Amino acid sequence: MKLYSDKGERLYLTASERQRFEQVSKQQDRETMTFALVLLYTGCRLSEALNLQVRHIDLENHSIGIESLKKRKKGVFRSIPVPERLIESLNLVHALRETKNKNARLWKFTRMTGWRKIKEIMATAKIQGPQATAKGLRHGFGVYAIADCEIPLNMVQKWLGHAELKTTAIYANAVGKEERDIANKMWRR
Repeated sequence: MKLYSDKGERLYLTASERQRFEQVSKQQDRETMTFALVLLYTGCRLSEALNLQVRHIDLENHSIGIESLKKRKKGVFRSIPVPERLIESLNLVHALRETKNKNARLWKFTRMTGWRKIKEIMATAKIQGPQATAKGLRHGFGVYAIADCEIPLNMVQKWLGHAELKTTAIYANAVGKEERDIANKMWRR
């Protein structure tokens, strides 16, 4: 895993790109909006989001249980805390409390359709380049959590489902504004 392309281009969304992505997501149809916001707020993989079922949303604890699809066995979940407003949106759009079938998937569209929806939001938000992908959202989540929010590496490791802490540690290698913000902490002392 890396944060830069072979040409040295950034592969993650910056904080301002994340904000634009969120704003444009809220202008989409309701299902696309919730799909995009789950990716933004959890850092999960596109296929992991599409695998979400009603029973994976914890309405009381404001968290989402993501099944780690890169593990060698099924049934390995990680719980990711999310904003209460996201849980409220998921409940409103997908009628989580009323749904009898708790095994129902939240989104019925294919991986390709999901990918296309994310690319359209990126284009509307004027996010261009190799970071304008679902994977760019995932990497942006990691960088934002570590560089901007100072979340401990072990928590980000858990939320992203990384087996090794060294995989998560690459998010501390941010560039641009994120790197300047980190350096500013040193310069202020």
